Amino acid sequence: MDPTTDNAGRTGDAGTARASLEALRAEIAKAVVGQDPAVTGLVVALLCRGHVLLEGVPGVAKTLLVRALASALELDTKRVQFTPDLMPSDVTGSLVYDTRTAAFSFQPGPVFTNLLLADEINRTPPKTQSSLLEAMEERQVTVDGTPRPLPEPFLVAATQNPVEYEGTYPLPEAQLDRFLVKLTIPLPSRQDEIDVLTRHAAGFNPRDLRAAGVRPVAGPADLEAARAAVATTTVSPEITAYVVDICRATRESPSLTLGVSPRGATALLATSRAWAWLTGRDYVIPDDVKALALPTLRHRIQLRPEAEMEGVTPDSVINAILAHVPVPR
Repeated sequence: MDPTTDNAGRTGDAGTARASLEALRAEIAKAVVGQDPAVTGLVVALLCRGHVLLEGVPGVAKTLLVRALASALELDTKRVQFTPDLMPSDVTGSLVYDTRTAAFSFQPGPVFTNLLLADEINRTPPKTQSSLLEAMEERQVTVDGTPRPLPEPFLVAATQNPVEYEGTYPLPEAQLDRFLVKLTIPLPSRQDEIDVLTRHAAGFNPRDLRAAGVRPVAGPADLEAARAAVATTTVSPEITAYVVDICRATRESPSLTLGVSPRGATALLATSRAWAWLTGRDYVIPDDVKALALPTLRHRIQLRPEAEMEGVTPDSVINAILAHVPVPR
């Protein structure tokens, strides 16, 4: 594999790329306390060219996490605050009339970036939510019949409040399926919360990541080298069948009205390969599939109303399936 070079002149190969991506945890921890699983999920999504949905109550550092990731990866990032009055053109861009030339020119929207932070995406109506569909799936934006490619790498990191919160709109199923993983951001433990307050008392400013010591430890060249290495990670026929069996079991679950589609099975295979490579292996084992099953599948299934009333959750259904589907030896 030929090494690649990023904008800073740094050369990336598979060995240094893995070390650089592993260093992200320590770098992001300078700004965000106790969110290692979410950091790992974001890195996996970048390796798979996927998008991330972050769910948690307000105030658990979802936005700060994405900003810290962009800073540690030397990626261009833009933020859009999704509100009920946001229009699709506010995200994608629009044609603007130039009086000097007497012609229309395209004014790019914030989606033209490497890492788009779609903040509180479920506070805007479905019409605006769906404006991201083409960008997420085709990595381009079409305005006035002209397709315009987005930069590479490109990732949408969307945050949302739990749907039972006032003023939220459930995301359409078609859009949910475009997110590679859904990461839940829990409330911090007591000790983590003490650490957060201690940092703020010492002068930590979440709006100034440079002052917090967050520095670039990886770049686009590392990502490209890592993606090439992930693509060579071996998947045995037994592992492929295991992924299919898990996804097919969701379609037969009495607790669900909607199971995982073949796109979801493809996503689980991709995230499992990325996790296997990150942990230092060039082949996938069943534990890789189990580790990524919840974040990859939880947003792709739909509970029956009666099951929901009984306290069943998407995670509990997936865990039950993992416990019953035979594991390949």
